[in-house]
Amino acid sequence: MPHPHTPDPDAWAPVAAGGLLDRRLFLRQSLGAGLAWAGFEAMAGEEPPPWMRTPGAPFSNYGQPSPSEQATIRWISANPGAPGNGISWTPLHRLEGMVTPNGLHFERHHNGVPRIDPDQHRLLIHGLVKNPLSFGVDDLLRYPLVSRLCFVECGGNSNAGWHAEPIQTPVGYFHGLASCSEWTGVPLATLLDEAGLLPEARWLIAEGADAAALDISLPVEKALDDALVALYQNGERLRPENGYPIRIILPGWEAVLNVKWLRRLQAAKEPAMARNETAQYTEPQPSGIARQFSFVMEAKSFITHPSPGHRLRGPGLYQISGLAWSGRGKIKRVEVSADGGKSWAEAALQEPVLPQCFTRFRLPWRWSGQPLVLKSRAVDETGYVQPERAVLVDERGRNGYFHYNAIVAWAVAADGSLSHVYA
Repeated sequence: MPHPHTPDPDAWAPVAAGGLLDRRLFLRQSLGAGLAWAGFEAMAGEEPPPWMRTPGAPFSNYGQPSPSEQATIRWISANPGAPGNGISWTPLHRLEGMVTPNGLHFERHHNGVPRIDPDQHRLLIHGLVKNPLSFGVDDLLRYPLVSRLCFVECGGNSNAGWHAEPIQTPVGYFHGLASCSEWTGVPLATLLDEAGLLPEARWLIAEGADAAALDISLPVEKALDDALVALYQNGERLRPENGYPIRIILPGWEAVLNVKWLRRLQAAKEPAMARNETAQYTEPQPSGIARQFSFVMEAKSFITHPSPGHRLRGPGLYQISGLAWSGRGKIKRVEVSADGGKSWAEAALQEPVLPQCFTRFRLPWRWSGQPLVLKSRAVDETGYVQPERAVLVDERGRNGYFHYNAIVAWAVAADGSLSHVYA
């Protein structure tokens, strides 16, 4: 007996090669109707499962993920020669939606995570200001707070893309030095206005209260535009790993500028030319001129489902899902290819689509069982188009380390396995 919600076969005509289907099918019908009907039939007449026959576990003061989801954790890559130095990756291949849980936000540490007493911690604003000021956490909490959803991405994210051979690892352990949260705090412009920023001030030298005393220079224009002195992340106070009790958020700009454990902002005429803007985050180009102060993270996208580490269960219907973002504003469009870039189909963007924020895209796909190559490319509201890898390498040369945002390709083999390829 046919299921009453069996979709119209005419609506399933591919819109691009490789079995890509119209994104509007998500709006017109339930693509999983057949699977759901089969599942219903299988359940009919079954006995209730054991967890419906005995009382459940006690509840707790602070919730934890299901024990069945213990693999959804950050992968830590620590420097064995320098305790406290290293990174941890957000497992983007195991997540959905656009918001990163606090416990899975990526981290980059230079000298460990400081244990800061919030009652003793203060933020100093000094230098080229009329009224040097010092704020305790309780002082900042008396100001009107604002919230903003935006991504934070390490300038070195995805840098394995510069390698001569593609790296074979789950997508989160390749592109997962990026996360997206709702940040809440005080607009930095409010505090600078109160301090009386002098006209000759062009830079703010920001310093963190960790044992590395990381310092870096921020242009005043950005600070007055949309910078936030953040106190909360996804509704709860910042965690120590993410800058407790105060960090700065600069939407769309490389993460090293989003200084954690913020303790000092010095207004100055010139940048500090600190280590992280000279020896790091600066790289030579084919022209012989070095890129420096490359603040903005350009548009980027990749498919998270399916991706390397997943295995398709045979020919049939699947949902392609992934993430896109741009430091220059909103994502305007994401296109998906299932023939290595010869033809493209536009994906559906999940609302809300916000500036400098993760945007989830999805597209229905009917896989025939034949080998093919999946790609995605993002276009932002400025018209910037995510480049092919060969284009990016030609432009930036082979000495790159930062700001890798080329199109990513997954090869799907006949057995349903996926691998990272340059195609």
